[in-house]
Amino acid sequence: MFYPNKQSNYKILEIEPNATNEEVKKAYRKMAVKYHPDTVATLGEDVQKAAEEKFKAVNQAYEAICKERGI
Repeated sequence: MFYPNKQSNYKILEIEPNATNEEVKKAYRKMAVKYHPDTVATLGEDVQKAAEEKFKAVNQAYEAICKERGI
């Protein structure tokens, strides 16, 4: 699986690299809700595709950060 570099993982979640584990989880939940495909289901195909891509990036970034931190 492709993981962006470390800095971009934090940028995707809109947090700083020195964020606590709790802040990482909170940022992930916030971004996952914001970009979840069900949330934008009524907003048109273009918005849905963009949200789906962002949702995948958010999940990959979170997985990479968790793996890096061992959480």
